[in-house]
Amino acid sequence: MSLLVVGLSHRSAPVSVLERASLSEDARIKLLQDTVAAEPATEAAVLATCNRIELYADVDKFHAGVAELSTLLAQHSGVGLEELTPYLYVHYEDRAVHHLFSVACGLDSMVVGEGQILGQIKDALARAQDLHTAGRLLNDLFQQALRVGKRAHSETGIDRAGQSLVTFGLEQLAVGAPVETWARDKKALVIGAGSMSSLAAATLARAGVAEIVIANRTPERAERLAEILTQGDDTDVLARAVPMGSVPFELTRADVVVSCTGATGLVLTADAVAAGVESRVGEQPAAETVPAEEAPLPPTSVGTEENCPLDLSAVRPGFSVMGEAAVAGMDAATLEQHAAWAAGTTVDRRHNERTGRGGPEADAELIGALAATASTVGRIPERRRPEPVAEPPRPAPVLFLLDLAMPRDIDAAAHRLGGVRLVDIESLAEASADAPMAADVDQVRRIVSDEVAAFGAAQRAAHITPTVVALRTMAADVVAGEIARLEGRLPGLDDKHRAEITQTVRRVVDKLLHAPTVRVKQLAAEPGGAGYADALRTLFDLDPETVASVSRAEESTEKNARNRGPA
Repeated sequence: MSLLVVGLSHRSAPVSVLERASLSEDARIKLLQDTVAAEPATEAAVLATCNRIELYADVDKFHAGVAELSTLLAQHSGVGLEELTPYLYVHYEDRAVHHLFSVACGLDSMVVGEGQILGQIKDALARAQDLHTAGRLLNDLFQQALRVGKRAHSETGIDRAGQSLVTFGLEQLAVGAPVETWARDKKALVIGAGSMSSLAAATLARAGVAEIVIANRTPERAERLAEILTQGDDTDVLARAVPMGSVPFELTRADVVVSCTGATGLVLTADAVAAGVESRVGEQPAAETVPAEEAPLPPTSVGTEENCPLDLSAVRPGFSVMGEAAVAGMDAATLEQHAAWAAGTTVDRRHNERTGRGGPEADAELIGALAATASTVGRIPERRRPEPVAEPPRPAPVLFLLDLAMPRDIDAAAHRLGGVRLVDIESLAEASADAPMAADVDQVRRIVSDEVAAFGAAQRAAHITPTVVALRTMAADVVAGEIARLEGRLPGLDDKHRAEITQTVRRVVDKLLHAPTVRVKQLAAEPGGAGYADALRTLFDLDPETVASVSRAEESTEKNARNRGPA
């Protein structure tokens, strides 16, 4: 086994790089085809999700394999190799198996324990099988990964720690409130009808939304999903399908929008979101404002700016023209003019009195200190950054957006729009970084370690099987040759005696080969056991082509069985 995986994920790369490196369906197909066409690789599979891109291959050379797989990932992702390389990770042989099994159990997911990854692994295997890029190794690997993932979810409580990315995203939108309370009676728009979008729609329906609208480029899929939601026994949600062209209008009605498509460009621009908020149907929630009596007065001179030596247009709002921030950088002569101007004016000091800062004495002391500094260095230094002006509170959200696509479906500029709350993969990655892990994670890790050892043993044992078969085939040929020679020397031998002699010779050969072949399989299953197959071939002078033909015959049989499917 020479399994190699090269990839990047939310753990190794920023979301901005993952977004640029994401692969379309056509790009995944071409990547698989080019990988098996490359010299080091004989099998290939691509696992691409919203937060990982991984290329698995059976290679005959490690260093050449890493170089080739890294180059192919860069070529098909559109991110230059030099830029992509710092974010790539490499796993080989048992470490590669351990990685995939951990991924299948949800240990490497953005939301630990989530189960959606199993469906994505199944899709990756199906794609490789359809393109005939998955041979014995990757078929065994991915099928066992699915079994390990299912075992982890059935034997442990990892599901308590793991929730779907959809549920986690909705919790972030709800900002601490129970999702069921937050979602009750809301109207939802789901863009896309794939597995993630379908999960989002089902989750929203169970959470108690009043209506779900499905928009998809393929109308039949949207209609099918709407039909499933409407006929569900555990909800009474109203669901309907609309064409993608209706999304701008539906934005004016929706309270919650979940988008997860395979589009390579933006599905919702910031302008489209802003237009949807501005044109909303129904009453707008009142914006949160500061009461008039609490609004701070601008701490500037009132009606006495005439002859002020400062360029008042350059003074940041919220800072007194008497203060340090206003006069920073002023030369000594101008400072003296400013001091004289300040001494002869009447300044509105209500803000300073309200905050307990400032006053005539404090201003005089400050100006004196600044004048002393200016006389020494000739200029007022910038000794501190101006304190930021308090921004007016954002209005309460009227539109909640959840973007689960990679690359993103919704313009990140929507974050800045008033009345909008946007949660996307990047913000989910930040939120999940501090998420606690369940106690069951340690149990899942033990399951993964045990399964990796068992898989490695099975692969090493399987590696020697063609050699054992070739040995037994050679022995059978020797028996047949000797029986033929005996018949030539004893032409009068009757059938009964011929059969007895033949059976006796075969039993002798079987008994001689039984213990060595059983033992060599046991030894081959241990780490480093691959050398026993080589020793067996050397000791019995087995033809390498005979061994290879046995391997090809077994692979052909397995392939035909897969194509036929279950009986």
